[in-house]
Amino acid sequence: MLFLPSLRAGLVCWVLAAFFLPGRAAAQLPAAGLKLLPPTTVLATTEFYVAQVLDQRPTPTAVAWLLLPPAKAGQAATPRAVDLQGGSLAAIRTFIGQSLPRPGRRPLTARLLECRVTETAVPGQPAQVEGRVEIKLAFEWQREGQTVPLTDYHGAARYRRPLAQPAVVEPALRQALTEAVRYLHQWVHTQAPTSLKLATGLRLRFTDVTSQTQPDTLFYDPARPLRFPDFTAPSRSGPYAAAVFPSFAYAGQPRVVQGVLQLDLQLKVFVVRSSSWASLRDAYTLNHEQRHFDLVKLVAERFKRRLTPERMNLQDYNSILQYEYLVAFQEMNRLQEQYDAETRGGQDTAAQQRWNQRIDQELRTYGVGPPEKPARLPGPANE
Repeated sequence: MLFLPSLRAGLVCWVLAAFFLPGRAAAQLPAAGLKLLPPTTVLATTEFYVAQVLDQRPTPTAVAWLLLPPAKAGQAATPRAVDLQGGSLAAIRTFIGQSLPRPGRRPLTARLLECRVTETAVPGQPAQVEGRVEIKLAFEWQREGQTVPLTDYHGAARYRRPLAQPAVVEPALRQALTEAVRYLHQWVHTQAPTSLKLATGLRLRFTDVTSQTQPDTLFYDPARPLRFPDFTAPSRSGPYAAAVFPSFAYAGQPRVVQGVLQLDLQLKVFVVRSSSWASLRDAYTLNHEQRHFDLVKLVAERFKRRLTPERMNLQDYNSILQYEYLVAFQEMNRLQEQYDAETRGGQDTAAQQRWNQRIDQELRTYGVGPPEKPARLPGPANE
């Protein structure tokens, strides 16, 4: 027997060429059909097992159409439908289960798309038969209530046998099924450590960026509050003494490590210096602008805490992240407008003091220590 592997469009095709010499005694098939023997190769694994096999063949009838010796001499051999003993689905399900014994971490489903043996007479050699075995399988699994397609297998095997020796068919079919199981086993073990399709868990971790490495960007750091040199845009006339433009973003590259999707995200709360300006430079004005910065930090902390393990899932983690970020961004803009409206841009000192206390209290609940500030700041310069 000779096995020749080839790859076609991501699917695996095995060609089995088996040549048997004539001269053996004729073997008769049992009336109950082909008996599929147990596998000779058992592939133990803890990564997966095949929990169910579904029959989705276009014509789920007999697996084989075999040329058998005619009832009377001189008659031509005609194809006859022959099934596996006990039914093709039951026999194949048992064979796969024996090849890949439990237990395993991932319960996979195998969809049997084709399992067919067809035979034709060898031209010019009526006592010789050429056969072809074709196996098509699709593999998937249920994760978090959703179907995750994994991989497809397409295997083909060819053999030649004497017309009087139909017993050759079962080993060819068994070998073709063995190659399908071997392919699945190899695919899972190759993909399991790093493939999102096979990830069994998710870990989300945020790291706050505080290093000051960019000349035009000030990242939020409780130990490094705003200073007037951070306001580098030209001052402007109008009702406000200063303006600061804070925002936040996240960045990171998801990766699967030993079957777990790891989302290590950098959270960036920042102020763009070249968009920030101040025409009045006193402690009260600086505090008002710092509180705009603090509010963005609060929104970012709320954003992180909404991304709980119960909220996240492997199938939609990216869309959930984007949605929650959009919600947080809208919340940030709303809070900034509310803050300016209630404090009248910092002109209402009593309202400013209330916002100072509210922001400090919430920052502490998130373990963010605000910089030390006077118990009461002086009022606006024009107060």
